[in-house]
Amino acid sequence: MSLGLRAGRDDDAADFIALIGACWAEYPGCVMDVDGEVPELRALASYYAGQGGALWAAEDGGRVVGMVATKPLGQGAWEICKMYAYPAQRGSGLARRLIDAAEDFARAHGAAEMRLWSDTRFDRAHRFYENRSYIRAGAIRALNDLSNSMEFGYAKALTGVSVVRLDAAAAVSAIPRLAVVLKDCVDAGASVSFLAPLAIERARAYWKRIASQAAIGETMLFAAWLDGVLVGTVTLGLVMAENQKHRAEVRMLLVAQGARRRGIARRLLHAAEAVARDAGREMLMLNTPTEGGAEPLFRAEGWRQLGAIPDYARRADGTREAATDFWKRL
Repeated sequence: MSLGLRAGRDDDAADFIALIGACWAEYPGCVMDVDGEVPELRALASYYAGQGGALWAAEDGGRVVGMVATKPLGQGAWEICKMYAYPAQRGSGLARRLIDAAEDFARAHGAAEMRLWSDTRFDRAHRFYENRSYIRAGAIRALNDLSNSMEFGYAKALTGVSVVRLDAAAAVSAIPRLAVVLKDCVDAGASVSFLAPLAIERARAYWKRIASQAAIGETMLFAAWLDGVLVGTVTLGLVMAENQKHRAEVRMLLVAQGARRRGIARRLLHAAEAVARDAGREMLMLNTPTEGGAEPLFRAEGWRQLGAIPDYARRADGTREAATDFWKRL
C-alpha cells in the first residue's frame, strides 16, 4: 500500500462524497444533502479551478483517503477548504501533507495570509489547525444549513514576520504553539520563571492562565509568526497598584531558537510599547537576565537601566544569576 497526493479530478466525486460523509458521521447532527447544499462536490476540481485555486486527493492503494483544496480570497489572503481524511489515517502524517500542499501552492501564488472555517463541533480538527499556528479570528458564522452548522474562523500570516495582539479567543487557540515556544526557550536556558526541562503540560497550563488574564483585560498578549509558524510572544501586564496606573510591565519576551536574529523580538517589543501608549500608559518596566538575555536589545531601543540584582534567579544546575531592571518613558 502506498500513500500519495495527486491533483483532484471531477471524476473523484463519489469518493469525495463518501469521505466527507464518513467524517461528518462522527458528529451527531451533521447531515449531507449534496445536491441541495454542496452541489459543487459533483465537479469539485472544476469548481476550484474556476476560482483560481487547486484541489488534491490523497490515495492509499488506489483508494481516496484524504482531500484538501485552496482558493484565493483577494488582497493576499487564501482559504483552506474541504480538508478531510478518513479516521484510519490519523497519526499517519497525511493531514500535514495535505495542508502543506495547500499552503505551498497558495504561497507560490502570492498568498500572505491563510484563512479557514471549521465547524464548532470538529474539536479534533481545531487542535490540528492550532498546532499548525492557526488562531481563532473573527466572529462565529452560522451557515443556516440542515446541520445547523456554526463555524469558527481561523487565520495566520503565511509569509514574512507578522505580529498580532491576541484577543481572548485567539489567545486560547494559540496555547499549543505558545507552549512549544516557551518550552523551547526554557530548555535552551532562558531565565523566564521556569527551570529546564519544562514539561509541555506545565507550559500549556501557564498560557491558559495568561489567556484568562487577557480575556478580562489584566494582560495583553502578542504573538509573532515567521513564514507561517508562530515563533514568538510577549505579554504586557496591566494590573498595577492604585497609584501606579500610569505604567505597565513587559514580560515573557520569547522567540524560538530557530527564529532568532530576524528582528522578531524587536517587532514584539514595538507592538507592546505602541499598545501601552494607546492605553494611556506613560512608563514601562521590565526585568531581564544580566547576561545572555535581551539586554542589548533593550539598551538599543532606548530603555534605561534601573539597577542589577545579584543572585536574582536560580539556574537548572543550581547556580544563581543576576537580573537587571529597565524602564522606559513612553
